[in-house]
Amino acid sequence: MDFVEIIKSLMDFILHVDEHLFVMIQEYGLWVYILLFIVIFVETGLVVMPFLPGDSLLFAAGAFCAGVVNDAGVTAKLSLPIIIVSLIIAAVIGDTVNYSVGKNLGLKILNWKIKGYQLVKKEYIDQTQTFYAKHGPRTIIIARFVPIVRTFAPFVAGIGQMAYPLFIRFNIVGGMLWVIGLTLLGYFFGNIPIVKDNFETVIFAIIGISLLPIIYEFIKHKTNKSKQIE
Repeated sequence: MDFVEIIKSLMDFILHVDEHLFVMIQEYGLWVYILLFIVIFVETGLVVMPFLPGDSLLFAAGAFCAGVVNDAGVTAKLSLPIIIVSLIIAAVIGDTVNYSVGKNLGLKILNWKIKGYQLVKKEYIDQTQTFYAKHGPRTIIIARFVPIVRTFAPFVAGIGQMAYPLFIRFNIVGGMLWVIGLTLLGYFFGNIPIVKDNFETVIFAIIGISLLPIIYEFIKHKTNKSKQIE
């Protein structure tokens, strides 16, 4: 499978995460908890995988914790306590691994390529550094709710040699707020008819809202740059 096919498959999973998750629960049973753990860990722990659907996956998982019934009357359900506890652990461990990679390898990973494709783009690191300049260590918490920046925040913290005791405190708080917040949002609202019938639109809305901080910082940066030129 080439890179384009991988992107297409990933986009299909993101936009139809409810359908895919339903099938996974029916086919894999308890293994679904491990699969969800891996996805959240990889998105937060591997700096080369910033595009995994963390926000939408947490929302969908929350909806399934309340129980989802398909058109055939079959119910798929997950355990809310297991989901919350396991995914908080995955998120915290992921950020910790990412922090360690940044601290020990630093910007060397910018030279990593596969078939000429650069695995880590410098602009993503630049965006994250802009966040740090504005929010300081709180970026570790705020970034949990911002795609791409979420993956690079702990990495940049490691590069900047942030003290680990300080990092782990923000890491745990951010992981708890992110997982609990989006999971409970899905649990309470994911099965409302208008949400359930327009799940793809809801996923787009979640992605769009989470991208607003990046768009705001980008526009602000461009505006300030234009003023400096004038």
